[in-house]
Amino acid sequence: MQSTIQSTKPIKLIVIIGPTAVGKTDLSLAVARKFSCEIINMDSMQIYRHMDIGTAKPSPAERKKIPHHLLDYINPDEEYNVARFVKDAGQAIDDICFRRKIPLLIGGTGLYLKGLLEGIFSLPPVVKKIKEEVRKELHEEGNYKLYAKLQEIDPQSAERIHPHDSRRLCRALEIFRATNIPWSTHLCRQKKEQQQKHPDFTVLKIGLHREREILYQRINKRTAIMLAAGLEDEVKKLLALGYSPELNAMQSIGYKHMVKFIQGEWSREKAAELLARDTRRYAKRQFTWFRRDQDIHWFEPEEQKAIFASIASWLS
Repeated sequence: MQSTIQSTKPIKLIVIIGPTAVGKTDLSLAVARKFSCEIINMDSMQIYRHMDIGTAKPSPAERKKIPHHLLDYINPDEEYNVARFVKDAGQAIDDICFRRKIPLLIGGTGLYLKGLLEGIFSLPPVVKKIKEEVRKELHEEGNYKLYAKLQEIDPQSAERIHPHDSRRLCRALEIFRATNIPWSTHLCRQKKEQQQKHPDFTVLKIGLHREREILYQRINKRTAIMLAAGLEDEVKKLLALGYSPELNAMQSIGYKHMVKFIQGEWSREKAAELLARDTRRYAKRQFTWFRRDQDIHWFEPEEQKAIFASIASWLS
């Protein structure tokens, strides 16, 4: 995607990334106030409307202080992918720059950032019938049986996809059945055939980290807060609005756990326990992903003074 901003200088982007519950929201608001930024959501779940508690969105009061983009952007039954994010984020960046503000991207969806900065690639379309078949198999056979199938047809993709990652697991199987070519093979080809790349960005990546035990304690506490704040009622409302439990959005952490409880498959205690456990596992995978990026400057969230100094130096 090419920027519509006519400038001889690259567009400066600040990015705050890190695992869930590490403290990105509080820091992003402080950075936005200090450096005259507008925030672009880079979380694949906060993009959905009606899903607030389970996605830990910024509060309405926090959003009033700083303009936010791509938050509450689509309904839970709408398709959204990296290509759409690149397009939408690119437009938001242009709009923010037009107002002479600095775009600040925040979130934990590394694939979105990778697509925006390195380009996106096309894959052959997958017909609805194949998607429905794979989703039916997931529901009837479970993650581990589908994961075993993936190991047989595409062991390279199986190495990078966790058995609990239903979304990517289904995606890998869908791609193979639609093309008879493993997803990993498509990715190798795509690296040589970039279709979109934005050459006009210069980026400062701020990564947040905490000691594992501290992060896990924060995740456990967040889980308890979500449940006390009404996550069960939020999921019941989504179901009452007609959103199927089989939707990708409803299969995400927190929502699928509450569905299991509401439908009587799990006790409340089991749902809470597995919600916290799966969130910890997700945070670990996020951290592993981001650690591969040598351009990230890592800080603990409390090192705000050092973070501000790093941003000020980079902007000067």
